[in-house]
Amino acid sequence: MLCGLVCGGVCGVAQRPVTVDVDLGKTVGVWEPAYAWFGYDEGNYSTTVLGRELLGELRDLSAAPVYIRAHHLLTSGDGVPALKWSSTNVYSEDANGKPVYDFTLMDGIFDAYKAAGVRPVVELGFMPKDLAAVLPGKPDQPYKILYPKDTLAGASNNPPKDYAKWEELARVVTAHLVERYGRDEVLRWYFEVWNEPDIEYFHGTEDEYLKLYDFAVAGVRAALPGARVGGPATTSPRNEHAFGYLRKFLEHADTGKSAATGGVVPLDFVSFHAKGQPVIEGGKVTMGIDRELKDVDRGFGLVASFPKFAKLPILLSEADPEGCAACSSKVNPANNYRNGTLYPAYTAAAYARLLELADKHQVNLLGMLNWSFEFEGRDYFEGFRDLSTNGVDKPVLNVFRMLGMMGGERVLVESSGAVPLATMMTTGVRGEADVDALATREGSRADVMIWDYHDVAEGSGGADVEVRVKGLPVGVKRALVQRYRLDETHSNAYTAWKAMGSPQTPTAEQIATLKRVGGLELLTSPAWVDVDAGSVKVATRLERESMELVRVSW
Repeated sequence: MLCGLVCGGVCGVAQRPVTVDVDLGKTVGVWEPAYAWFGYDEGNYSTTVLGRELLGELRDLSAAPVYIRAHHLLTSGDGVPALKWSSTNVYSEDANGKPVYDFTLMDGIFDAYKAAGVRPVVELGFMPKDLAAVLPGKPDQPYKILYPKDTLAGASNNPPKDYAKWEELARVVTAHLVERYGRDEVLRWYFEVWNEPDIEYFHGTEDEYLKLYDFAVAGVRAALPGARVGGPATTSPRNEHAFGYLRKFLEHADTGKSAATGGVVPLDFVSFHAKGQPVIEGGKVTMGIDRELKDVDRGFGLVASFPKFAKLPILLSEADPEGCAACSSKVNPANNYRNGTLYPAYTAAAYARLLELADKHQVNLLGMLNWSFEFEGRDYFEGFRDLSTNGVDKPVLNVFRMLGMMGGERVLVESSGAVPLATMMTTGVRGEADVDALATREGSRADVMIWDYHDVAEGSGGADVEVRVKGLPVGVKRALVQRYRLDETHSNAYTAWKAMGSPQTPTAEQIATLKRVGGLELLTSPAWVDVDAGSVKVATRLERESMELVRVSW
């Protein structure tokens, strides 16, 4: 039985053959927009021209709400951002120790979110200068330390000197947000207490963090009953210390009493982080997708072990190939994966396995937050973990555009080229490439996103792929096939920039070209094909690290 066949003109080259079977009649679950979450250290970038532009692009990639998480929303300073640093100066104290609030800089950030049509994850951190405790033996501890020095050693990561004032700070900030943006709108947001308190981001004990959490959520809820509060935003659960920290937090929320109220500890979502670890092996960038998946597997399993929280939303409030967005490839050559096609291919393969792990543990995955945004005043394609470089979209942004085009119900996919989850968690993708797919159906449309991913950036390989979509309605004779491609020559401003000679002062014409080719491109013209017994076949060839979104509509 030969169905409608579409080929991109390169199918005759023999490569690894892979079949991807999509059954529109078998629903796996609702397609939730867990991809529509982004974050960055430098909250003040939200108000720059390029930051506002990128926020608008993020809004436009999805019909679902896009959420933004930023560090330093409570940090003291002049609002001038630097690598891994920003500030709002929202809180200070007068000569008598009385709190003084100034919302000028914070309003600028949240107004930018509102103007762009995105929603905040309000990360309550870090500690204002006048509220930071003086640590024993550190009377001269600096408040602000800039990268590349040890930014986590500053007093901005200290506990509060007065927990009642900390609670009041959370209350006043929340009340201001409600007054400025409306109760119903702020109820759609998420309030997360601190960031990675299990490492040097918090210079206190875990008991002190639990107290910090309790007083913060008491303040938030006093201003906005029903506000969605959560934490603890801990680091990789594959690490035993981080795992134990998350477990103690869940135990506190499960059976403990709030240090602020003496009552039940509010918890509306659980957050933790998951990270891979790329290295240079044999002269080649080699990713560590197994590490990120181990983090998620252990974290999901831990949350699921608490019956009270088994169905609570889980926000992976950082889920990335590694841990330092501001460390460019000049600092770590392995980070050059961020410029080309390896980053989006990794993201697709990891995203599919996060969904699979959520199914395995029967947990509620709310979001996989990509800690990437943009950096101001840096070289083009310097190798930061960002979505855009000087206003030019990087290839990774197009994987999120593909995901944003999908919707409705997630349907069954079986690929002969998929690397099993157990293998990927144990050894990564070091043998055959992972050639796999995700698929959705919504109304009279099906979307299939396929990719070819390998841990090693070697540039060779690839696969001839036949996508077989079955389950179209009875009576449909013709279907429209549209194919969007991300590879070396499609949806890829990095390749175009290199072909220009890698200019650091591109002309206006070059910039216009880079912006044009940085968007998501069609591989071929849309084509109407025959439907045979409810089935359509689409043949394509994926080179290593390439991706394609196949849209079938009828």
